Amino acid sequence: MEIKEALKLALQSLWANKMRSVLTLLGVVIGVASVIAVVTLVNGANMFVIQKFSRYGADVFTISRQPAVITNVDDFVKFAKRKNILFADYKYVEENCRRCAGMGAQQATSGKLVRGTQAITDAQIRGYTWQMPQLQNLDITEGRGLTDTDEEHASHVAIIGTDVEENLFAGVDPIGQELRVDGSPYTVVGVTEKQGSTFGQSQDNFVGVPLTTYQKSYGTQKTVTIYVKAGSAGPPLEEAADEVRVLMRAQRHDAPGTPNDFELDTNNTLVGFAQQITGSFGVVAGAIALISLVVGGIVIMNIMLVSVTERTREIGIRKALGARRTDILLQFLIESALLALAGGAIGVLGGVVVAEAVTVFAGFPSTVAVWSVFAGLFMALSTGLFFGVYPARKAAELDPIVALRAD
Repeated sequence: MEIKEALKLALQSLWANKMRSVLTLLGVVIGVASVIAVVTLVNGANMFVIQKFSRYGADVFTISRQPAVITNVDDFVKFAKRKNILFADYKYVEENCRRCAGMGAQQATSGKLVRGTQAITDAQIRGYTWQMPQLQNLDITEGRGLTDTDEEHASHVAIIGTDVEENLFAGVDPIGQELRVDGSPYTVVGVTEKQGSTFGQSQDNFVGVPLTTYQKSYGTQKTVTIYVKAGSAGPPLEEAADEVRVLMRAQRHDAPGTPNDFELDTNNTLVGFAQQITGSFGVVAGAIALISLVVGGIVIMNIMLVSVTERTREIGIRKALGARRTDILLQFLIESALLALAGGAIGVLGGVVVAEAVTVFAGFPSTVAVWSVFAGLFMALSTGLFFGVYPARKAAELDPIVALRAD
C-alpha cells in the first residue's frame, strides 16, 4: 500500500467519527499544551532574569547583610542576627579598594509622594550615592543625575521614575518642580528611562535621592547594599571581590577562620540560582505533562482497539483482496499517529495562548522557544506511534476468514 493511500484512508476514518476523534485528542492536547506553556514561561523567566541582572554588567557584584534569596527559616534567622552594613563600611572600602573601578551604596524603603493634591502612597524611596544610577545602567532621559556635590551637601534633589512622572506631573515638565517625599520637599532634577515591570511589579514607581539626605530622614543605622564595579569580568572581578572581602572582614572585625558576616553576590550567582529554581519548576511541571501524555496515549490505544473491532469485516475484505499484513499495520499506525499529531498541533497552539494569557494578566514573562514547538509535536507523534502499535498489530494479525464472518 502506498503511503498516500494509507493517509487518505486514515483521514477518512477519523473524519467519519469526528466527535470520537476530538474526545480522543484531549489527553494529548492537555499534555502538549502543558509542556509548551511550562517551557515558554520558564524560558521567559530565564531570559528576563538574565536581562535584568546583566544590565548591571557582568563585572558588578554586591555586598549586603543577607543574600538576595533566602530559602528557609533557619537561614533567615541566622542572617537577621548579622550586624548591619553601615555607610562607614562603604566609605572604608571605597577609600581602600585598589582593584575597584567604581563603587556605590543604596538604601530603600516605601513611602508617600505628594505633589499638590495628587499622591502616590506605595512608591519606593531609594537613597543613592551619586554613582549608583551609573552602576545600575539607569540612564537619565530628562534633566541630570545626582552628583557628588548633592551627596556631600545632602541636597534635597531627586530623580524620579516614569510612573511618578506620569502620575504626578502629567502634562508638566517635572524638572525643577517640587515633590514631597514623606513630607520632606525635594526638587526634581532628572527622570530615568522606563524599566518596565518585574513579575507584574513596576520598576518605575520610585524616587531616588542622595543617600546622605535619605539618612537624615530615615536614620544612619539601617543596612546599606554596596555595589562594586571591577572593570571587567573574569580574573579582575575575582581579584576585586577578594580584596573587598578582606577589607569588609577587617572593617567589621571578623575573627580569622570565622565565616563572613555579609554576603558577596555576583550576577552569575543570582542568575544561576534563578535558573535552578525555574529548572526545578520545569521538571515538576514536565512530569505532570508526561502523565497527561501517557493518559492521552492510553485513550488513543483504547479507541484504536474499538476501531479495530468495529472494522473487523473491512479488514477481512481487504485481506481477501490481497492486502498484506504490513498494509493493515501501516494503515492503523498512520491513523493513530495522525490523531496524536493533530492533538499535538492543537496543544502547541493552546500552550502558547495560555503562556501569553499569563503574561498579559499576571505580568509573568514568556518567550516561545522554537525547539519546544518541535519537541511538543515530536512527543505527540511518538505517543501516537507507541500506543498505536498494539492495536495495529492486532488488526494486522486478524485471520481473513474469521474477519469476514464478523457482523
